[in-house]
Amino acid sequence: MDSTTRRDFARSAALAGTMALAGGPAGAAPIRPPLCLFSKHLPKLNYSELARTVKQIGFDGVDLTVRPEGHVLPGRVGEDLPRALETLRGAGLVVPMITTGLTSVNDPAARPTIETAGRLGVPRFKLGYWNYRDQESIDARLVQVRGDVAGLAALAKEHGVTAGFHNHSGNNVGAPVWDIRSIIADMEARAIGYYFDPCHATAEGGEGGWRIDLRMALPRIQMVAIKDFFWEKSGGKWKMQMCPLGEGMVRWGEFFGTLAAARFQGPISMHAEYEPVDELALARDLAFLKKQVDAAYRGV
Repeated sequence: MDSTTRRDFARSAALAGTMALAGGPAGAAPIRPPLCLFSKHLPKLNYSELARTVKQIGFDGVDLTVRPEGHVLPGRVGEDLPRALETLRGAGLVVPMITTGLTSVNDPAARPTIETAGRLGVPRFKLGYWNYRDQESIDARLVQVRGDVAGLAALAKEHGVTAGFHNHSGNNVGAPVWDIRSIIADMEARAIGYYFDPCHATAEGGEGGWRIDLRMALPRIQMVAIKDFFWEKSGGKWKMQMCPLGEGMVRWGEFFGTLAAARFQGPISMHAEYEPVDELALARDLAFLKKQVDAAYRGV
């Protein structure tokens, strides 16, 4: 079996596992997408401990950090990503995505990370972040980022994986989802799509902007990030206060109803950006998430 055949076989097997959780192939009634834990929130656990804990809490899989200070370090991706996947999959968990810090094909970790993910059947990876620089033209910055993303998308296509661009709020390229649209519109959907985050879309979009963002991104959403927040005034300044799911401003019923109607079946990565976070907090958030997703997908 040559390398291309092995890569295609691994990818097909991984996708089959994800689709089984999500209700089967296109045309079948979707049950729900796989619910994954962002491994950032259990940073001190080794692969066996991570697998056992995530399984016990009740997740379907893991969104694995493959970046500096992550569960897999970029310089060891060739050695450690296979070990991590073997352990997690051996526990019955899926790994439908990894989270990277990649922003350029010139990063020494870019090719090894994307090639290893493709070879081992991980179908999606999250890109890193680009910020806006003071005194720099917005248009010039978008052109530069478009070039960076195009290079990574080409590498993703070469290895049979798909990149996801996260709409993180703040001084980031992509905080306005129109940024991402302008960057990826002419790139192949199988190589690059959206990693959509309704929390950050709500922070940037307010009452109606998040809906427009979701409608615009929906045909090309590859992955979804889940977290919640509310605005809080502290020291005379308004800031995002992260909180447990359901205690903030994100309109979960409407959001998941839209995903279900579109038959979205990609991974949902649950984040817990508030403090303190422990296994009990993660279990409570997962219970809320399951209730929302199951209610939305039950009627499809």
